[in-house]
Amino acid sequence: MDNFFGVKIIANQLMLMTEASLLTWFVNNYIRNCSLVCPENVSSLFSDISTDTKLQKAVSAVVHYRLNTALLDTWRLLQFAELSIPYQAYKRSLTVRSCVCWMTELAKTDTYLPLYFTAVAFLHVAVKISRNGFTDELMDVLMTVAGQFISTRRHPSQCSSELSLSKATKFMNVVENSSRSTMQLIEIELCKATDLNTSELVELLQRSAVEHLTTYRQLEARDFGSVATIVTTDFEALYAYKHGDYQRCLQLSTQNVRTLLYAVDVPRVPTFPEFFQLMDDDIVSLTALTLIVNPECREWSLNVLISQLTLSLYLMTQCQLKLRHSVTSLAQTLDYIKVAQRRHPAEYTLDHLTLKLTTALIAISH
Repeated sequence: MDNFFGVKIIANQLMLMTEASLLTWFVNNYIRNCSLVCPENVSSLFSDISTDTKLQKAVSAVVHYRLNTALLDTWRLLQFAELSIPYQAYKRSLTVRSCVCWMTELAKTDTYLPLYFTAVAFLHVAVKISRNGFTDELMDVLMTVAGQFISTRRHPSQCSSELSLSKATKFMNVVENSSRSTMQLIEIELCKATDLNTSELVELLQRSAVEHLTTYRQLEARDFGSVATIVTTDFEALYAYKHGDYQRCLQLSTQNVRTLLYAVDVPRVPTFPEFFQLMDDDIVSLTALTLIVNPECREWSLNVLISQLTLSLYLMTQCQLKLRHSVTSLAQTLDYIKVAQRRHPAEYTLDHLTLKLTTALIAISH
């Protein structure tokens, strides 16, 4: 530093610092603040740290608490990422460049999030195809996410979107049935494809996304099942319901409800457009109504997230109604809904709206 900063004055002040005063400053400004996020039985220890023994005991209590909560904190950070990834895809359409950036950076964190991102990207491409048709840009995104980086840009004169569509359909079939070592042969195989079917490609993307999401849940449950109650078949149940397999959906959802009903920490499912295609019209309409009331509501996480318990109760009810279950069976489901309503905090807006809708569906049917 030059003399403008008063180096001599600063140096003189620092020379007055002793080890004891520096440690006192550190305890008061850092460790004591850390204790404020701990339970009262830990933070209260800092009310009297007049001796080395008392200070040692207080600091050890903070360290012990942080070590015991580290796994839960990591899981909650993972939950934040699960929201952020589809939110960014919703706000800013995925490109080859952004996909490469996402996959590169996420790979530095852990093995879970690249898998989750791949599923979101597949759903993102499926939404774009359904709305605007298939383009060369979407083909590039799809092949990038699936593991094949595009070194040169295609132009309409080189590869029309119709040809890309047939190639992409063939590509997704190969991805589903081949190992990564086979990827190098895919481009040659894709060029041989001639059949064009947009709906087939969308279905392949959705199915592959659900498989990736299910694997993601299985890894999440394996590593964080000790601090949270995580069912692994929520997306599988959604997919079964979407395809009219109500018996399978009911079986999965009923099992999930029984597992989650009294759980403290459970995962949540985002309701951004990428996930709409896996949900039925009632849920989509409900989220649309929230946007009509407040166009900015999707900027608040509790308005776009639905717990595994709420989603499972909704699917369970819809399947019971479609399979014409007895009044007794539906009465039991109503009891489950009442428990879920009590266990979800009032600020969990989308959960409470969905549970009210589920109750209304039962009432209307009888």
